[in-house]
Amino acid sequence: MSQTIPAPGSSGDFLHYAARIREVAAANPSLEVIKCEGEVRTWAEFLPRTNRVANMLHARGLGRGDMVAVLARSSIEYLEVFLGALQAGLCIVPLSGMASSEQLEVMIRDSGSKLVFASGSTRDLIEPFRGKIEGVPADGYVAFDFAGSGWKAYEDLIRDASADPLYVDVQPEDGFNLIYSSGTTGVPKGIEQSQRMRSQHVIRFEGLGVHSKAVTLVSTALYSNTTLVALLPTLALGGRIIVMPKFDVVKFLEIAEQEKVTHAMLVPVQYQRILTHPDFDTYDLSSFEVKLSTSAPLREGVKRDIITRWPGKMIEIYGLTEGGIGTALSCTEFPDKLASVGRPGEGVELRLINEQGEELAPGEIGEIVGRSDAMMTGYHGRQDLTEAMIWRSPEGKVFFKSGDMGKFDEDGFLFLLDRKKDMIISGGFNIYAADIEAELSNHPDVADVAVIGIPSEEWGETPLALVVVKPGAEITQAGLKDWVNERLGKTQRISGVEFRDELPRSTIGKIMKRELREPYWKDAPS
Repeated sequence: MSQTIPAPGSSGDFLHYAARIREVAAANPSLEVIKCEGEVRTWAEFLPRTNRVANMLHARGLGRGDMVAVLARSSIEYLEVFLGALQAGLCIVPLSGMASSEQLEVMIRDSGSKLVFASGSTRDLIEPFRGKIEGVPADGYVAFDFAGSGWKAYEDLIRDASADPLYVDVQPEDGFNLIYSSGTTGVPKGIEQSQRMRSQHVIRFEGLGVHSKAVTLVSTALYSNTTLVALLPTLALGGRIIVMPKFDVVKFLEIAEQEKVTHAMLVPVQYQRILTHPDFDTYDLSSFEVKLSTSAPLREGVKRDIITRWPGKMIEIYGLTEGGIGTALSCTEFPDKLASVGRPGEGVELRLINEQGEELAPGEIGEIVGRSDAMMTGYHGRQDLTEAMIWRSPEGKVFFKSGDMGKFDEDGFLFLLDRKKDMIISGGFNIYAADIEAELSNHPDVADVAVIGIPSEEWGETPLALVVVKPGAEITQAGLKDWVNERLGKTQRISGVEFRDELPRSTIGKIMKRELREPYWKDAPS
C-alpha cells in the first residue's frame, strides 16, 4: 500500500485494534457482545472463532500487507472474518452488494485480495468472474451460508485452525481496511485507512459518548464506513452491538425498546422513515443516550423533530471516508444552529479555499478543506488521484479537499452550501452524475444529457436524467430509463427520464445544473 500522506500527529498512545479487542474480551468474557437475528455470542465464544480465522490466514501464508475481500450480508461470521483478519495483520476489503458484478470484479482485482468471502445473497454477483482473478486461488472463494461447486465452506476452512490468539507486530501505518468509493465506473477509488486512523476513530467516538456500557444498534451494511465508525469503537470500548442485516422501521423500534439500546448511527433517510411511522411515539426509547447521523445532510426540520420526540442527544457528523475533515453538531445543545453541521471536532483543522486554491477570509464562501489526526493513507495505487485530493497550505500542511462548498458563521459553525461536484446522495450512498451521464451518452438516440438529484421522500435524494434526444429518435422516456438502469449498479439507478428540447449552458459551455435543480427543490420541505 502506498505511503503518500504524511502521518499527522496523534493524540494518545497507539494500540492496534486486535490488541484492544483482546483486552476487553479478557476483562469481560461472559458479556453477550454480539447479537444478530436472535443469535448471540459472548466474548468467550466469539473471540476463539476470530482466533481461528487469524490462524487459518496465517497458515495460508497471509500476513501484514495482504488483503481479503468480503462481499456478504451482515452477520456474526462477517465480523469473525473482519476481526480475525485484523488480528493476523491483514487489511480488510469490505465490498458493497449494491455494486454491479463488473464493478466488483474491478475492485477485487485492484485490491489484490487473496480470498473472497461471500453469502448466498451475493453469490450471483461473484459467479461471473469466480476463478478468473489472478491471485485468488481455486479454494479462495469462501461461502458463509451456502454450498456450491467451486466454493469452500467457511466452517470447513476454520475448523482445524487453532483457537489460540495470534500475535502480530502491527504498526500504526499498516492497512486496516480498503473502502471503495461507491457508484463509480472504470477503476473505482480505493480509500486506504490505516490502523492509526481507526485507532483515532475509537478515541473520537469515546469523546462523543460511546462507552463500555453502550448498546449500539447497527442497521446499516457492514461494508459502509458509516457503520464501521460506530460499530468498531463500541466493540473496542467494551460495549455490545446488535446487528440488523436488513433495516426495517418496526423491527428497529422493537429492538431498541426490548434491548434498551443506547446508541445508533443512522443515515438521514432512516431517521425520516422512523419518525414518520404512525406508531413511533408508542415505543419506549428512553434508554437512548446518543443518536448519530452522517453520510448525507440531515434536514433542519428532521433534526428538530428528533430532538423534540426522541430521547437522548442527537449529533450530526459531517466528514469524509478519506478523513481529514470532520465536524459535529450537538443538536440538543445548539437548537439554534440546526441549519449547520456544527464545529470542527477535536484535532480537526478546517479552512476554505477559492477556485485558485487561495485561502479565504472568515465569512467568505469556498471549498472546505481539512486535516486531522485521522486521515487516509491515500487512494490505493493511485498517486495521481491522491495528489489531486490534497491542498497544501502556505506553511506546507497537507489538507484534503472536500468538493463541498461552505461557510462559517461568527460562532465557528460550518454551513454546507451547494456541492462543488455534482454528487447525489441517495439513501446514504454517493452517486456520481457523471457516471450515469456517460452511460446514457452511449445510447445512439441521446444527443445531450444531464443527471441531477431531486427530492425523494424514500431516499432523501434520487437521480433524474434530463435528456435531449436526436432528431427522429424513437426511444421513449420509460424505454431509456430501463435501458440505462440495466447497465448501472443498484444505487446508481435513475428514478426517471425527462426529455428536454435543450439544456441550459453557461457562456463557456458548462451545463448549469443549479438552474436545472432549482424547480425541484424550491418547494421541498426543510
